[in-house]
Amino acid sequence: MIYTTGLLMEWLSSIVWPLARVSSLLMVMAVFGSRLAPARIRIGLALSITLLISSVLPKMPSVELFSLASFLVLAQQLLVGIALGLMTQFLMESFVMAGQVIAMQTSLGFATLVDPMNGQSAPVVGQFYLMLATLVFLALDGHLIMIRLIVLSFETLPVSEQGIPLPAIRTLVGFLGVMYQASLMMALSAIVALLLINFAFGVMTRAAPQLNIFSIGFAVSMMSGLLILWLTIGGFLGHFDPMWERVQEVSCQLIDTQCFGGANG
Repeated sequence: MIYTTGLLMEWLSSIVWPLARVSSLLMVMAVFGSRLAPARIRIGLALSITLLISSVLPKMPSVELFSLASFLVLAQQLLVGIALGLMTQFLMESFVMAGQVIAMQTSLGFATLVDPMNGQSAPVVGQFYLMLATLVFLALDGHLIMIRLIVLSFETLPVSEQGIPLPAIRTLVGFLGVMYQASLMMALSAIVALLLINFAFGVMTRAAPQLNIFSIGFAVSMMSGLLILWLTIGGFLGHFDPMWERVQEVSCQLIDTQCFGGANG
């Protein structure tokens, strides 16, 4: 068999463009896109997944690999993978934001540590919620569901110069508002409880001005914050499930396919 230049370019295009879409997903997706995941591991996973699915993918377009049209196709593949990966990042950041709001309200925001995903200092409560969300995400096979979605995207959004439509991008941007709403709903019980505690401190100060509210208020707020965390941690799954289902719905809208239903796929 004679291996011509055209045959080699066709084989490379059948690998390069799917690899760009899969690797961009892993680069941004929660857990695998964090700084804790070595780049070599991500590259190896992306290449392995691409080689495994290459036989079932639709035929690649007849576009010269080293041309301007090829770079446009490559950019669209990167956009599809990044958009799907951002959905999982939005999911995780909603719980981080909820934990930070609770920490600031309960005077627990003084305890901080370095966020391994962003490389910045963040309250411990936010990191605790991030750890729980990550464990639940992996327990529900969220990473496998995202890989399944990226494979389905090759059927609904074939490799071409046309990528994600504009209405789907608007849906992705609009999901930021849903993320803020979910964070506020999760932290609302702690906010209301701390508001009642601060109101009680105000009544005590008014009734007995000789009490030093600054010396006892900080300690009481911290103890109350720990109690509130203990009482509300049981509802974590109740907040995670609807958010995860919403992430799947929006992800299916991005790639123009029907959701396969359920948090477990």
